[in-house]
Amino acid sequence: MQHESPQPSRRRLLTGAVAAAAALVPLGTGLAHAAPHRSRGALRAAYPDVHWTPAAAANFTAANRPEQYAIDRVIIHVTQETYADTVEIFQNPKKGVSAHYCVRSADGYIGQFVREKDVAWHAGNWGYNTRSIGIEHEGWVDRPQWFTDAMYEQSALLTAAICTRYGIPRDRTHIIGHVEVPGTDHTDPGPYWNWARYMDLVQAA
Repeated sequence: MQHESPQPSRRRLLTGAVAAAAALVPLGTGLAHAAPHRSRGALRAAYPDVHWTPAAAANFTAANRPEQYAIDRVIIHVTQETYADTVEIFQNPKKGVSAHYCVRSADGYIGQFVREKDVAWHAGNWGYNTRSIGIEHEGWVDRPQWFTDAMYEQSALLTAAICTRYGIPRDRTHIIGHVEVPGTDHTDPGPYWNWARYMDLVQAA
């Protein structure tokens, strides 16, 4: 597979997935444990609770970041699917798509699917994939009710922790939407994503 070229459209891959059973990602189950890649000490403590739910190995590129590729971006996505369907898609080795994290709408629960050292296939642009952390958010770009207080708050804590870990400036040059990736055909996170509020939360975290 030529990972240097853009991956297939995420929206095409995410659309039409069979609904996953809700039991895939209940809170408090054995699926939830600390992500294994994080270092000990203050930086680890800065992360909100994340729950390791690995993507299929066929859906990302194993790497050794930031030594192999510098990390200087966080890319914000909206799934156009439910959280449960997104889990199923990332775990299906035929889909060829993944993100490092996904934030659930109702409660801000954060699933981690790809270790930060590895390259998730989320941006549709290989250069941006290698340099970024991708964060999906459950919902639809034209349904603002999915963008809950819990989602904004937990996602902002996660983004702030990532920025601290890699020395990424907490600004809109380095925290971008999928729509801002060169060559993309995506519009997420869309017109209802409240960037002013989100950036205030990131900067205050």
